[in-house]
Amino acid sequence: MVLSPRLRLHLGASKIHRWLALLIGAQAIVWFTSGLVMSLLPIDTVHGDHRIERNAEPALSSTQGFAPLPALLASAGAPVRQLQHRMLLGRPIVEAQLVDGHIRLLDARTAAPLPPLDARVARTIAQKAYRGVGVPAPTIERVERASTEYRGALPAWRVTFADDDATRIYVAADTGRLTSVRTGTWRLYDFFWGLHIMDWTEHERFNTPWLNAFAAGGLVFAVSGAILLFMRWPRRARRKAGGHISRQGVA
Repeated sequence: MVLSPRLRLHLGASKIHRWLALLIGAQAIVWFTSGLVMSLLPIDTVHGDHRIERNAEPALSSTQGFAPLPALLASAGAPVRQLQHRMLLGRPIVEAQLVDGHIRLLDARTAAPLPPLDARVARTIAQKAYRGVGVPAPTIERVERASTEYRGALPAWRVTFADDDATRIYVAADTGRLTSVRTGTWRLYDFFWGLHIMDWTEHERFNTPWLNAFAAGGLVFAVSGAILLFMRWPRRARRKAGGHISRQGVA
């Protein structure tokens, strides 16, 4: 039996549409589910704002007596791109960004270089910002490599609190800044985010081969569905049937 081009197009579109419906439909359920979960989680809770006070340090005061600019530049020990005054544990400091990208901390009043931030200082910074009460002393680890949980400045100190949210506060080792806070809510959100963008390892890439393939499949699914809709449109079918009856009556 020889099939007409129209019938071959109909059968081909129907087969493609049916198989893509299974594949795209399964992923669509994942997309809708992950999107729903992420939309239900308050973004402030995801960011951990309920666990830390990001502005725990007091403001700078004009009565503190700052070192002159030439002394700060000389104390940096290398060409400086930028100087920034701020507070750290109630003490005015200067964050010197060097031309080579490194950071050096200086005492804002004496211009003396400050020692590198050790684990004890990092723990104190995290505890000062932490909002929880009645929690045992946190544990602290040094982080040298980026991970799906943390991609901020490295090296860093990870301060873990034994609360019901498994809160982890990350403190940059070179600046003493709070770079990230991670909680159970954030980890849940990040898990579904990875499912949503189909990046199951890094949780940040929008152009994975899987996502591109399913996007292309979705386009083919829509085109095949449009072809089937056009070929099965009821009005078109009635018109065709009416013409057939008329021809039979004339005959």
